[in-house]
Amino acid sequence: MAKAASFVSSLSASPVFFQAPLLSPSPPHSISTHVLHQSKVPALSRSLSLSLKYLTCNHRMKSGCARRLSLLRVNCLPEQTTREAEENSEAKTPTSASASTSTSSSYSSDNESAVTALNWVAGLGGLGFLETSYLTYLKLTDSDAFCPVGGGGGGGGCGSVLNSDYSVVFGVPLPLIGMFAYGAVATLGLQLGSKKLPFGIGETDACSVLLVTTTSMAVASAYFLYILTTKFSGESCLYCLTSAFLSFCLFFITLKDFGLKELQKEVVLQLCVAVLVVITLNSSYNALQPVSTSLAEVDLPLVKTEVTTKSSPLAVSLARHLHAIGAKMYGAFWCSHCLEQKEMFGHEASDILDYVECFPNGYRKGTIMAKACTDVKIEGFPTWVINGEVLSGELDFSELAKASGIKLEDLSQAN
Repeated sequence: MAKAASFVSSLSASPVFFQAPLLSPSPPHSISTHVLHQSKVPALSRSLSLSLKYLTCNHRMKSGCARRLSLLRVNCLPEQTTREAEENSEAKTPTSASASTSTSSSYSSDNESAVTALNWVAGLGGLGFLETSYLTYLKLTDSDAFCPVGGGGGGGGCGSVLNSDYSVVFGVPLPLIGMFAYGAVATLGLQLGSKKLPFGIGETDACSVLLVTTTSMAVASAYFLYILTTKFSGESCLYCLTSAFLSFCLFFITLKDFGLKELQKEVVLQLCVAVLVVITLNSSYNALQPVSTSLAEVDLPLVKTEVTTKSSPLAVSLARHLHAIGAKMYGAFWCSHCLEQKEMFGHEASDILDYVECFPNGYRKGTIMAKACTDVKIEGFPTWVINGEVLSGELDFSELAKASGIKLEDLSQAN
């Protein structure tokens, strides 16, 4: 009896659910006649208390009662625990969905960022390809570049830089090398962005090639900027600065897109490429040192150049007009572009022009230009001073007429 009462009181202390029959076999008028499915403990207590009469047996009948009460099956499941489990399950579902959405959004954002970077690489590489293609054409045809800043021609400005010994590497024109490098970068940028790589090249290998190429271009550009500031002090080269800017931009964009962990794997390769580029350029330009020294020691006596072409009526009229307004042409006897400018006017017209020779005593090492030329601050030959405006390089008749304030058609009609 004490055990049965203890069992009832323990069940009453907490709410419990029952999911199976209580007694089997069931005697008449006993607790087994009450089948409780999912009933709370108070109801069970009442049922059990009604059945205590049956369970109250004397000491002699105790074993018989035990045989008749063969099985008591109780499966307990707290209601509160079930409700909390359901709520937790429902709460986890949107969290998992949110995490999946966040991961998908992050991947999509990273992918779009990579494609944007590759588009920039392709665009900047294309601009560099166009610039170096133009310079390669000029180099192969021995033509002068149009220099909006610094003047043109062979005597100074960007013309002197582009036509110097530093514009070739082991006999190969530097713009030609740059054209292939920019072309490779632009092609890789386009193909990586479209996920269409030729020859079965993997994306990782293509990215490594892109990184190596942009690294070599950036190192070479830094080297040439050093040459420009030390060997060509006071002269400017817009094409050189533009190419250096594009190379640095491509390098930093590739670095940013590559990722820190991947860069740590490639840092040794990058250092090897940088050292190789510097050694190659040094070897090429060190071989030119004796030639440059011998040229610096050349002694050129003054030689009067003769113009052999015949002047047209338009050339004569333009020369007279330039002479009348005080326009002057500054040149050097050894300057081929000065001679070509005179040949454009012809023999008769060139004699009418006001021409100033900047090296009247010849040219040798340490020779200083004539004061009239230094006052004008000439950067290249030939140089025109028309109505107070300094113009460098060869100019055609239309440019000279425009600078002098007259229309070329008016000169033509006057003839």
